[in-house]
Amino acid sequence: MESTVAKIQRLKKQHNAAILAHFYETGEIQDIADHVGDSLYLAQMGEKLENPVVLLAGVVFMAESVKLLSPRKTVLVPDLNAGCSLVDHSPYDKYLAWRRQYPEALAVTYVNSSAAVKSITDVCVTSSNAEKILAAIPKDRMILFGPDRNLGAYLAKKLNRDMILYPGSCEVHVLFSAKRLFELKEKHPQALVLAHPECDEAVLKQADVIGSTSRLLDEVKTNTRINEFIVATEDGIFHQMRRARPDALLIQAPAEGSCACNQCPYMKLNTLDKIVHSLETLSPAVDVPADIADQARLPLDRMMAITAGKPVTWPGRFC
Repeated sequence: MESTVAKIQRLKKQHNAAILAHFYETGEIQDIADHVGDSLYLAQMGEKLENPVVLLAGVVFMAESVKLLSPRKTVLVPDLNAGCSLVDHSPYDKYLAWRRQYPEALAVTYVNSSAAVKSITDVCVTSSNAEKILAAIPKDRMILFGPDRNLGAYLAKKLNRDMILYPGSCEVHVLFSAKRLFELKEKHPQALVLAHPECDEAVLKQADVIGSTSRLLDEVKTNTRINEFIVATEDGIFHQMRRARPDALLIQAPAEGSCACNQCPYMKLNTLDKIVHSLETLSPAVDVPADIADQARLPLDRMMAITAGKPVTWPGRFC
């Protein structure tokens, strides 16, 4: 009888498909993916790949980004319910009303947002490239940053740049407990604390390294002087960390209470069986209406250009 993994490999070959998986997916999904990475890397790979079919094992906004950058490709997701709390916190009408309060400002929007919200954005950022993007914005321009307030506050403080922040948050990262992290550090005084900038400031103050998922993974890979790490981000990243450093003690930072709140429920909706079904049926396919896509592509193109070191033109007053 054909195994699930064998079915996936056969269907990939049949449709000339590539599978992209985020670091927050389960280990078994990461293992069958052609490319595994953070949201910036997945967007770059989705655009670069020549495969006509791309399956994005992550959340829907990531698949939308691939579709926006490669409109001719068929972009699949295993489960259309794989959303994001940041997307939920920033519905189009609410984000538009906030944007209209500051028509002279440039809107910088985290990629963890819907295509509709991107369509009223000037430039997108990821946690990997946000500092580089913000540094490219003229000093005399007011900046709106959304929808993640913690990422925005961290960047504003680090770059000494005033920004008006939208009040959204990631439901996974805000539940890490600063008090319990302090207690855990006392038990593991030699451990290096790694944290994603979506965490609350009280958690970030205790971190030795703050960065994107790829940055945190790189720290574990390269910092061989350290054998203990406390990691404040979603637990899917531990799959790659354990591969890279089987010798290291890896501890996830504790959440409030005793629940497994620091696991993204949306990422974990994806399964191998759903990937099989998606490749068999070439569905669900992500599509973005043309009128939204034309506008939403612009901030992603600016992001990609600045990331690649290319100059961009900034728009004027928002209408």
